[in-house]
Amino acid sequence: MIFSEFVNESKSLVLSAMDALNYPKPKDLEWAEPPNKEYGDLSFRIGFQLSKELRKKPFDVATEIATKIDEMQISKKYVSSVEAHISGFLNFKMNQANFFSDVLLSASKDKTYGKPTIGDGKRVLVEHTSANPSGALHIGHLRNIAIGDSLARIFSFASYDTSVLNYIDDSGLQVANVILGMTELGFPENGPAGVKYDHYTHDPVYVTTVRRVDETPSLKAKQDLILKQIEDRDPSIKDLVERVTDKILKEQLQTCWRFGAYYDLLVYESDIIHTDLWDDLFQELKKRGIAKYETEGKLAGCWIVTVKGESEGEDKVLVRSNGTATYVAKDTPFAALKMGLIPDKFYYGKYLTQPNGKELWRTRSSANEETCSRAPVQWNPEMALTPIDDRQARLQRIIQYILSELANQPMEIRYIHVGYAIVSLSPKTAESLGIETSKDLSGKHAITMKARRGLVVTVDEAIDAVKVKAKVETLKRNPESSESNDKWADNVAEKIAIAALRFSLLKQDLDKIIVFDLEESLKLIGETGPYLLYTYARASSILSKISSEAEPSYCNAASGRLLENQSEMELLLVISKFDIALSKSLKMIAPKWTAHYSYELCEAFNKFYETSRVVQEPDPQIREARILLVRATLNVLKKSLDLLGIEALDKI
Repeated sequence: MIFSEFVNESKSLVLSAMDALNYPKPKDLEWAEPPNKEYGDLSFRIGFQLSKELRKKPFDVATEIATKIDEMQISKKYVSSVEAHISGFLNFKMNQANFFSDVLLSASKDKTYGKPTIGDGKRVLVEHTSANPSGALHIGHLRNIAIGDSLARIFSFASYDTSVLNYIDDSGLQVANVILGMTELGFPENGPAGVKYDHYTHDPVYVTTVRRVDETPSLKAKQDLILKQIEDRDPSIKDLVERVTDKILKEQLQTCWRFGAYYDLLVYESDIIHTDLWDDLFQELKKRGIAKYETEGKLAGCWIVTVKGESEGEDKVLVRSNGTATYVAKDTPFAALKMGLIPDKFYYGKYLTQPNGKELWRTRSSANEETCSRAPVQWNPEMALTPIDDRQARLQRIIQYILSELANQPMEIRYIHVGYAIVSLSPKTAESLGIETSKDLSGKHAITMKARRGLVVTVDEAIDAVKVKAKVETLKRNPESSESNDKWADNVAEKIAIAALRFSLLKQDLDKIIVFDLEESLKLIGETGPYLLYTYARASSILSKISSEAEPSYCNAASGRLLENQSEMELLLVISKFDIALSKSLKMIAPKWTAHYSYELCEAFNKFYETSRVVQEPDPQIREARILLVRATLNVLKKSLDLLGIEALDKI
């Protein structure tokens, strides 16, 4: 936060000098931190930006601006000097005494330190998870949940009015397969005791049914019939479908809550169908000429939408020749509703209270004494974020095109597909979790999961597997044996497991395939979730040794001036850039910048820890300054971890 003020002060000086010199102003003043601190703490490329237009050498431009800044004698708080470099850069050095004192005191006591206000109450909808209620969530879903939940946290922290949605596809083929398994293949509706229900419905029910349909053509007709009965809410099957999907959904939510993800509204696909949102939208698409009837070729009899520039093929079917709607037709009404382009025809009822105390609402297609017509979220937001893996990129582009045509304006900057690559498993992890044989793993760098074959690692299994290893390490580091200590170790191991999984899924570029490795994610050194928790616990242990009489007063304005060691200044510099990392995550719509910042902060703190005494420092003033530095680190680190969905622990 303070570093941004240093940047803004430097920019203001440059702009004032340019006004005085009657120089043209570029669209953006490009700045960077010099790789060599001898050149300064901040550099502007202004000499290069203006040299061509002014017909002067970059060095001459930079020199004239630096000279004018000195002549103007403007009051400066964080800038100590400015000079032109022969290369044409304009270099600023900071007033370290003022800068570091403000960072230290602000970050150690201000609970809102680093909080951006750029959201200013603007509305953001984040739709994530959106898994079929047919079986257990697997580790592929986990990247979606981690990205969506972290983005919701970051946008909310940045003062956006953020709501989280979960789309429930309770009328699709996956649900039909589960019901087919129960009605035709003899699987009981209630699974075996002791087995989580969503695990049971995935394997054996779903996996076995898919295999049998592939092997037995006569089952395909029954599958089609059940799918139509589900969409029509046929009374002969309606109650069974609702009971089964509701039990599965509640088990999925238990998994999400365990992972730290919560929601505001569940939107059911069956409610979209039975409020006729698609029928109404389809008529509008036909009326506006967005949907066109194909009379020739292989798509004759289909209603299509033509999207210019689609390299995969311009025509996309909305409604097949047999009258059935495609996936894009099912997804578009909800997207249009989100963006306020069609009327809201839902009713809403409370579904349940989540473990964090937040009420979870759901859509209904008809009214009863427990429903209302007012949505618990506000449609037509300034921005709607939809994390979906890159395999759905074409579908999302088509939806964006349809929305743009309906709105008569581009919707790409408001309806945003947050694409990401899939998650695979390392061969070692796949083998340890029992989803592949050694023969299958031969020569493979990564194992792609296959839900239809049952070759997946569920979220529950992944958390449990990491937790087992984390608990062993936790007990090893805390050997006191007691029942209460075992409960404590179990809770700590759970939090470490969540941190390991979340951080491994968030630190990568979104377009990079993640090869998840169980052993790597648990390391206490390197860029891992447990390393972040370990650093927080290390800092907490320092403060736990300080008596109440030794607590700093926060009123010593000179405290920051006393921190002159290289590691102290580097740590303060990292702390000063918290808001810059958040701004990157917001601008790029990617949590990785916050993840990288958290790791950088931990690295800087551990270097400080290794080189500086805190509690045992003999000089009382320096000791107080270092206590404040530890407190500032904890304050900022706890916030950055929370934005990643990682719960900070005082002891691990």
